[in-house]
Amino acid sequence: MKIEFIKIACIAISIGTLTLFDRAEAVERNIPETPLPNLAQPRNYLPSAHATRRLELSISRRRVTLFQNDQILKSYPVAVGKAGWPTPVGDFAVKTKVRNPPWQNPFRGKGYVIPGGALDNPLGTRWLGFWTNGKNWIGFHGTPNRSSVGSAASHGCVRMYDEDIQELFELVAVGTPVKVIR
Repeated sequence: MKIEFIKIACIAISIGTLTLFDRAEAVERNIPETPLPNLAQPRNYLPSAHATRRLELSISRRRVTLFQNDQILKSYPVAVGKAGWPTPVGDFAVKTKVRNPPWQNPFRGKGYVIPGGALDNPLGTRWLGFWTNGKNWIGFHGTPNRSSVGSAASHGCVRMYDEDIQELFELVAVGTPVKVIR
């Protein structure tokens, strides 16, 4: 009985680690999740990679803080939405993660796109989307406009120094809770 349990536990831990890595990669690339044998919903059986991590964005303090349980792991200065373009307040979750996101100017139409990785890309090198109305998105992203961090300057998104969003990108997973407070 003990030997069987240990075998199952080792297999679950081994598969769980691979599944979490593969799942994060799959979500990042929009690839469907691969099911485990005899487990219809592996998420119900395996722990999340960052189950106890959460983000809290304070609009008034212009800071986003990463928590592990109730302990602060990191805190970063940010820029938030300006008057007329507020950053939405409420409880959300990280829905997308993109490395070197391309940027399409919402005011110039689909023909005007700045490729991911370009120095003048207003999204910088990382994107963590947490809100959408089905057409538009709000998320954390880098910015080439470093002087805007610490102010209310965006069209609702949360601008960060590129080195900060690169670090945060590696510390959170799709599904990480995001609480935005005034």
